[in-house]
Amino acid sequence: MKTAFGSDSRRRGRRIAVAAALGVALVGGAGAGAAAVAPAPPPEPAAAPVGGHAVRQGNVTVDGASLRYTTSGSGSPLVLLHGWPQTSWVWHKVLPSLAQQHTVITFDLPGLGASTAPAGGYDKATTARRIRQAVNQLGFTQVALIGHDLGAMVAYNYARDFPTEVTRIGVVESPLSGFGLENFYGISWHFLFNASPAPIPERIMDNEDVPTYLGMLFDRAQHPEAIDRNVYYRAYSDPAKRTAGYEYYRAFKADAADNQAHAQSKRLTIPVMAMGAQSVFGPAVAASYQQVADDVRTVVAPDTGHWIAEENPTFFSACALLFFGPSTGTPSSPELTNCAP
Repeated sequence: MKTAFGSDSRRRGRRIAVAAALGVALVGGAGAGAAAVAPAPPPEPAAAPVGGHAVRQGNVTVDGASLRYTTSGSGSPLVLLHGWPQTSWVWHKVLPSLAQQHTVITFDLPGLGASTAPAGGYDKATTARRIRQAVNQLGFTQVALIGHDLGAMVAYNYARDFPTEVTRIGVVESPLSGFGLENFYGISWHFLFNASPAPIPERIMDNEDVPTYLGMLFDRAQHPEAIDRNVYYRAYSDPAKRTAGYEYYRAFKADAADNQAHAQSKRLTIPVMAMGAQSVFGPAVAASYQQVADDVRTVVAPDTGHWIAEENPTFFSACALLFFGPSTGTPSSPELTNCAP
């Protein structure tokens, strides 16, 4: 599959640059088997060129936790929020394209990746407030947002609770808690396992089990070879990071109640691009968000599983550049029609 990176040599070069910027080392190849990898120490802030743009990484402190961020590119600010069990590395294939048109800001969610864990507050409304504080500390007061998986739920809460500060959002591969996500718990046992009370998953899942557990999830991808799974194995080899991940799932019940309580009083009026993978959630993402937002665009990403930004970065980038781009953007294929601004 052709990606936005072009040839293999160019793609490898840019991956190395993005790796330096996001503070991760490439271990083995994408889709490498289930060998355990050791955690790496957090990197110091550095700059590296990505797609012709310098990338700055650093940390901001919010509620006593240190949040790792990167910024790159120029233009209108676009915040990218990853999901579980990933980190901001999930964006490494689409970052160069998006940075041509936007100032792109990525975060490792609190407690995940290179961000430290707050004492509590893993509900998505609190997480959104923390991300908003971090965005403000970086000097941005009005942004657009893309969230994948857990990040989609955070993006929704950010836009819901701070409506004058968000221009539009993209929600990718996750229905909303309280509005349909619960109907999909049966498709994978990880939903209820992760949400089990402490210390059940903590005692069942050891460091050596991480590649087996996460590998099971990545193996379900349409293109599992496209996922840099060893990066995520290393990121979740720390028990504290695993606990933070579980806490996000343990908050789903509270998230659902909060979303239902505010769905109408804080109904979104900004445009929402709701992208589901052809082989996973598909139009169910849009069906969920149509219950809480007025202007929802249904997008079904072709030839991809759950990890769209890695499995089909060409489509993901093209859709995002249209939706968040100038009002004159024109779709180049039928699948991109609803990505138009």
